[in-house]
Amino acid sequence: MNAENKSETAAIQSPDTRTATVNPSSGKRKKLLAALGLVSALAAIGYGTYYYTVARFHEETDDAYVNGNLVQITPQVTGTVVTVNADDTQIVKAGEPLVTLDPADARIALANAEAALGQTVRQVSALYVNNNVLAATVRQREADLSRAQSDLRRRTEVTETGAVSAEDVAHARDAVKIAAAALDTARQQLTANHALTDRSNVADHPNVQAAAAKVRDAWLANARNTLPAPVTGYVARRSVQVGQRVAPGNPMMAVVPLDGVWVDANFKEVQLRRLRIGQPVELRADVYGGTVTYHGKVVGFAAGTGSAFSALPAQNATGNWIKVVQRLPVRIELDPAELRAHPLQIGLSMLVDVNTKGTGAELGTADASNATYRTRYATDVFQRQGDEADREIARIIAQNGPQA
Repeated sequence: MNAENKSETAAIQSPDTRTATVNPSSGKRKKLLAALGLVSALAAIGYGTYYYTVARFHEETDDAYVNGNLVQITPQVTGTVVTVNADDTQIVKAGEPLVTLDPADARIALANAEAALGQTVRQVSALYVNNNVLAATVRQREADLSRAQSDLRRRTEVTETGAVSAEDVAHARDAVKIAAAALDTARQQLTANHALTDRSNVADHPNVQAAAAKVRDAWLANARNTLPAPVTGYVARRSVQVGQRVAPGNPMMAVVPLDGVWVDANFKEVQLRRLRIGQPVELRADVYGGTVTYHGKVVGFAAGTGSAFSALPAQNATGNWIKVVQRLPVRIELDPAELRAHPLQIGLSMLVDVNTKGTGAELGTADASNATYRTRYATDVFQRQGDEADREIARIIAQNGPQA
């Protein structure tokens, strides 16, 4: 068979051969497309189900950071630093002394004030004792007057007999007048002394209270040469040095209480529609990765966006204005037990997921202001100094009072 016959034979056989080879691949392609469409439909149905049951009730953002209080340590009196007991990154407890100023001058002023208080207590105590002395003087002057009146009466009765001269009677009348004047003087002195002592005791006397106030002032000035830690936390921003001369209000360091930090999550304005105060939140910190999950709740919304409170607010009244989606800080409170187990430093990044299915107060309504969580920061370390001053004053009064 020649070449032409072979080509004709191949041409005659090719349609059936092509049909036999093409149809199986076309069927596979249709099956693959059908499977792909089915998978896409199932995925769309699954995502739709997930969105309407779960995803639409969650708002997430990774524009969130840990924030907290920076408790400034500032002196209340002028002095020279002689001791610094803490440095950055170190933990201090509330009440521990952080910085000590030279107390020499304050101690001298305190000693003078304490001596003046003791002297005042003794002087006031003498006033109360004088009440009894002056009362006895009044009784003595009354007896003198009574005796002078008796003498005058006896002399007057015997004047006609000539046993007593007129001059003696005149002297007797003068003695009565003198005794009466002395009695009146004694009574006035007793009244004046009662005016200084009535309706009070030694401890409550105005003179003692004025001296006690000077002792309290001197005591506090001396106590304030030692600066305690107002709260428990980490020391940060230490700038004070030994030998430095400081004045009231100069910042020397800060203490950061890490057990009271919170998270400021910056949500886009389009995400705020379903956010409510009190909704539960799950958070993850980049520092711990996905191994630690924090739980918290929404406790408040900022009064404005970050750009509104910036040093140079944006001026949008221009011809080339371009809209930029704004973000509003939302404060999230963390579980204190979880913070103790896994501390967070200020400034760390967080991933925030708010469950918006929970009910709560809506942003911008009266209910939001009523539902806002109130926080209170307080310390009693400075009150202890006043209590110590009161105890010292009571000791001085008891030591110098009449009962001593």
